[in-house]
Amino acid sequence: MPTPDEITEHHEWALPAEAEIHVNGGPRPESVEIVPYDHAWPAKYALIAARIRSVLDTQTIGLDHIGSTSVPGLPAKAVIDIDLTVTDSADESAYVPALQSAGFRLVTRERGWHEHRLQTLDNPRVNLHVFSAECPEVIRHRMFHDWLIEHLEDRDRYCRAKLDGAAGARAAGESVFDYDQRKQPAIREIYARMFRSHDLI
Repeated sequence: MPTPDEITEHHEWALPAEAEIHVNGGPRPESVEIVPYDHAWPAKYALIAARIRSVLDTQTIGLDHIGSTSVPGLPAKAVIDIDLTVTDSADESAYVPALQSAGFRLVTRERGWHEHRLQTLDNPRVNLHVFSAECPEVIRHRMFHDWLIEHLEDRDRYCRAKLDGAAGARAAGESVFDYDQRKQPAIREIYARMFRSHDLI
């Protein structure tokens, strides 16, 4: 089990220092578009989760619908984010070929950040985040998901940060990475309240 310090640690991500993380050309450039919450998102997640389980079987330790599409009422990019936990995310041979057979494409390999691997699916749009079991980032994602559902004021605060960040990124011709950076102050503020509430800081 990760320690409180591991769970509450924020990892900074700088593109120039991590340029080698991209695989097969990396993610495709795109404009950030935030759409109203779609009640079909949970059903789409369930279908994709079933597809993943069908090809990984016992290799799958956990699957979680994360990100904004997992929070009822929260506008989001129309991309289903999923955390997949496996025995060892660095052992790509244990899961990458199987996921490729299900239509996924490996786009990111972040050895310096919990051995994170990002795989994508185009139809429906999916970002599949692969981590090892008991990774602190997976715990953070679950906590943030639950917190936004239970604290509507922070859900609304995050919604405003998303809409403002997307508008600013579009106006400046920025990437999804820049949009994510624009949201960080609001996210860090919410995380701080969440961690204090759980006596982690």
